[in-house]
Amino acid sequence: VRLVATGGGLVQNGGSLRLSCVASGFTFERSPMSWVRQPPGKGLEWVADISRDEYRWYDDSVRGRFTISRDNSKNTVYLQMNSLKSEDTAQYWCATDRLGRNKGQGTQVTVSS
Repeated sequence: VRLVATGGGLVQNGGSLRLSCVASGFTFERSPMSWVRQPPGKGLEWVADISRDEYRWYDDSVRGRFTISRDNSKNTVYLQMNSLKSEDTAQYWCATDRLGRNKGQGTQVTVSS
C-alpha cells in the first residue's frame, strides 16, 4: 500500500485548499478511505471518511467546511477545505481507515491568523 498526499501549503484564515492523495498497491475502488491529521504537539485526529459507495462522514470540527471525495478512475481521494481556521493547522494524511493505518506521505497545512 502506498499513499501520497499533496496540496498543502500556507493559507490565511478563511482561505481554501484542496488536498489530493494518490493510492497504489491495493484495489482502491473497493476500499473506504479516510483523511487524518496531526496538529503540532497533539495526537492523530480523524477528519473524514468516504466509503466505496461514496457515503461520507465528518468530524464535528470540520463538518460544513471540508468535503471528502474520490475519483476511482484516478485512484485518488480529495479533501476540499474551505473556511480554514488556525486550528486546522496540521500535517494531513490519507489512510485506509480512520485510525490512520497505511498512511504514507503527508502534506503540511498551515493557516495563518
